[in-house]
Amino acid sequence: MATFAICVRGNVQRTDGFFPVYIRVTHNRKIAYIKTDKLVNKDGVNSRLEVKDPYVVQYGMRKIVEWVDALNRQQTEHWTVQELVKYLKDGGGDVSFSDYARKHIDRLIDNGQERTSRNYRWATENIERFAGTNQLSFSMLTSAFICKWIKSLEHTNRAKEMYPVCVRQIYRAAIKELNDEERGIVRIKFNPWSNVEIPRAERAEKLAITPEECRDFFNAPLPESKYKSPLAELGRDVAMMVLCLAGINTVDLYNLRKEDYHGGIIHYNRAKTKKFRADGAYMEMRVHPILRALFEKYASDDEWLFNFHKRHTTSDSFSANVNIGIKTICESMGMPKERWYCVYTFRHTWGTIAQNDCGASISEVAFGMNHSAGHKVTRGYLKLDFHPAWELNDRLIELVFFTQIKGSRREIDDDTAFERFSSKQMMRGEVFFRGELLGKVEDIGFNNVDEIIIALLSCIPDYVPVRSKVMFRITNMDKGQVAVYERQKGKGF
Repeated sequence: MATFAICVRGNVQRTDGFFPVYIRVTHNRKIAYIKTDKLVNKDGVNSRLEVKDPYVVQYGMRKIVEWVDALNRQQTEHWTVQELVKYLKDGGGDVSFSDYARKHIDRLIDNGQERTSRNYRWATENIERFAGTNQLSFSMLTSAFICKWIKSLEHTNRAKEMYPVCVRQIYRAAIKELNDEERGIVRIKFNPWSNVEIPRAERAEKLAITPEECRDFFNAPLPESKYKSPLAELGRDVAMMVLCLAGINTVDLYNLRKEDYHGGIIHYNRAKTKKFRADGAYMEMRVHPILRALFEKYASDDEWLFNFHKRHTTSDSFSANVNIGIKTICESMGMPKERWYCVYTFRHTWGTIAQNDCGASISEVAFGMNHSAGHKVTRGYLKLDFHPAWELNDRLIELVFFTQIKGSRREIDDDTAFERFSSKQMMRGEVFFRGELLGKVEDIGFNNVDEIIIALLSCIPDYVPVRSKVMFRITNMDKGQVAVYERQKGKGF
């Protein structure tokens, strides 16, 4: 067990003659010192440099009693004196989650993951607000507390999953770094996450629009503005760049430098995934002639390719202003607010039109949009030919801007919904078991579905087991309407 003494160090004396007070820690025949905020003069120490000032001694003894109590709860025989001192300095086991989270976030930033770090910062700030303190300790993060916090997020679409995942990742990193169970160092004593269920985020809405909706948007008159460079104009122009550069992200547009554009091609690494892919999420995209005027319009006079940095200090503020501009156009077009577009609409639209209207496969779409398409390692080995993505992009631009072809995607026609029918209409009924057609009827005179099903029951052989489901497909031959019904043998018939 460690021993303690309240002392000064003979070689540490301030210019005003006072000595800083330390608590000397001796453990496994090694010595270390923990500095306090107390001071004494030469009359406050004895010949062995031990403090005799009663007030300072009283303070030091309180700390020693607290530390001895904390160490009694640990197996410290294999600890080094430095590990023991670190444990005591960090509060004797009650480690600050808030402090560790900020350290973890700083490491993400140092690792070039600034955008990811924001999610972690927002998650940390949210759970601190819920707890009512910015000095949240690991011991406060019980399963019950975390479940209550997650419940407070249930009205959100994405945060209810993203924030708990971020906090859990911080917790796991802390356990890995601060605990060493082989040597008996367990500073974080429990993991509450085994008893916590993290809800799923709401599935992202499919934002894609049709080619004809694209034409309406890009040809809509800009709303009047008193500004020389209105946000509506920026929103329209950046949306055009996104759509005509295979759905490029705004952060990648913002970060393009002059050196990235040569030979009529932009060369970049996708910021969102370059840290996690063997190929660095590298992409080359040929600039279609439709964009050259915009490239000249937004040309920068410094190292950046575009002058977006002149008006927007970060890629986030740039994206936010682009979205405001896009929504301003949507509002001027008389669109209901719930249908207003955002810049990501045009990334989704590129992929959707490429697949639905340009005949591209899912893999070709993923390649063009700089997704890994399930081949992260393979892409890291290859020197890729980007011509197929360029050609697909050219076909899409041709279809959207230089034809009047309507998109092939169609909404479900309500006229095909199965309705009530009359005895004068021709009806067909079929019964299936394990995909085998067992029998069918086709006639008029049926007043409802049950009458058709009853007529088909005689077609069901005895070998169909009890409690097995049988499928009945009913078709209204006059209206082309189809409905399917299930019945369970022994219950439904």
